[in-house]
Amino acid sequence: MLVVLRAGDAVPEVAAQRGEFFGWLHRGVGDAWKRNWREIDLRDESIPLPDPADAAGFIVTGSACSVTERAPWMLRAEAWLRDAVAKNRPVLGICFGHQLLGQALGGRVAKNPRGREIGTTRMTLKPHASEDPLFEGLAREIIVNMTHVDTVAELPPGATVLAETPLESHAAFRVGSAWGVQFHPEIDGEVMRGYLLARRSVIEQEGLPHAQLLAETTDTPEATRVLQRFASVVAGA
Repeated sequence: MLVVLRAGDAVPEVAAQRGEFFGWLHRGVGDAWKRNWREIDLRDESIPLPDPADAAGFIVTGSACSVTERAPWMLRAEAWLRDAVAKNRPVLGICFGHQLLGQALGGRVAKNPRGREIGTTRMTLKPHASEDPLFEGLAREIIVNMTHVDTVAELPPGATVLAETPLESHAAFRVGSAWGVQFHPEIDGEVMRGYLLARRSVIEQEGLPHAQLLAETTDTPEATRVLQRFASVVAGA
């Protein structure tokens, strides 16, 4: 079973047209995972979290929340992540999930001093990423869709950085069988444009070139391959 640990909701304007994270992940993974899926909402503390041994792998979604809020449900999720990583279970943290994983394992999350990163951007892989199961075979530079304000400012002990963008030094990292990716491999161009339109006011208030960001937004098939690679790792675990 592949378990999606839901940490938030898509912006309403996008959700009305394209649904929620779970559906995007399911479509992105495609045939790379043909077995059962399950979704658990991390924010509902009445729902017990699964034993890490009870599923083949786990994906932690994005969220409009900030790890710096230190909400009780986040602390519970962090404790669970530490247990899952200690038990060598495959975990993929996406955006907020990436930050939650970093904080859980001893890193530090903070507001990115470089500012908001949103839209389609270039991501450069580190040379050693060619040996990583999720990134091997990809071009040294790929395009990804991003939407975040926070960053894993300090990596957890033992983490290996796999990629960076112009505004994010830790765009992807790995600790054991757990990966954190700041980008959204499940978000296509249409969804990304929906986010840009929904957040136009704050984007313009921060002095970012909204029209240019919108025009440059596109699908990111190589980023989606990272998601599919994770599902293949889970299938072979």
